[in-house]
Amino acid sequence: MGRRRKGDKVDGWVNFDKPLEMTSTQAVGKIRWLYNAQKAGHAGTLDPLATGILPIALGEATKTIPFIQDSLKTYEFTVRWGEQRDTDDMEGDVIATSDHRPARADIEAGLPKYIGHIQQTPPKFSAIKIDGKRAYDLARAGEKVEIKSREVYIESLELLEVREDEADFTMLCGKGTYVRAIARDLAEDLGTKGFISALRRAQVGAFNTDHAISLDKLEELRDSAALNEALHPIETALDDILALALKEDEVAKLRNGQALSFISKPDFSRLQKAGIESETEAFATFDGRAVALVQIDGATIKPVRVFNI
Repeated sequence: MGRRRKGDKVDGWVNFDKPLEMTSTQAVGKIRWLYNAQKAGHAGTLDPLATGILPIALGEATKTIPFIQDSLKTYEFTVRWGEQRDTDDMEGDVIATSDHRPARADIEAGLPKYIGHIQQTPPKFSAIKIDGKRAYDLARAGEKVEIKSREVYIESLELLEVREDEADFTMLCGKGTYVRAIARDLAEDLGTKGFISALRRAQVGAFNTDHAISLDKLEELRDSAALNEALHPIETALDDILALALKEDEVAKLRNGQALSFISKPDFSRLQKAGIESETEAFATFDGRAVALVQIDGATIKPVRVFNI
């Protein structure tokens, strides 16, 4: 017999507004403790010096984490000109300086280079693994860190405000994009040095600041029914995936790991009405609740991940 998990069976997403100086791991531990949840995980690390949206999955919602990790993210950030730091943010030591301060026109002229699919070298103080070790651990130990550049996607990068020593930006980007690297590289292009002095993540896929909840509010709700009301359903992470409504007898089959066969005309019509074509991924629902992630191959619907809720 398997060992019983400690805690309660809690399933759903917390649209957490992470405070300054809290690590993503600490945030997950805190939320799991507040809900006394059996299982928890987050969808995309947020640095301790960054604030904002850190979606935290509880229970069966952890099975949908990859869908949130792969979604577009919005960042609001400030670049301070004149210094380069070894961490590319406020935490690091100054390793180079410059007296040059770029003008608004020059900054705006430099932004198109960073739109689309670009090559980017992550900061040496990052979670990238090198020979099985985290880059930041090697950097802190004083070892030489060489990280290969990789392709990232930036949909938009906009300059908001310019001050004497700083400039504010907003960026919509894909998975794996380092905002600190944008500050470092843009400053170099503009003939100066720069680092991130403030960073806030405003959106991760379907999660944004409009419906986010703070740590103070969650602690205030602890031990009340309202705490569970702050949970978002598992389906929130599947907002961009086609949904297939099931019949009751089909639910049991998928839960038992059995494939469904949609060979009749009415079944085929159901797929068409849902906008589902062959060889695609979808999520199956019953009474509006997620039942399973499924792979559709022609008339065959195979369960990929079943939700035990």
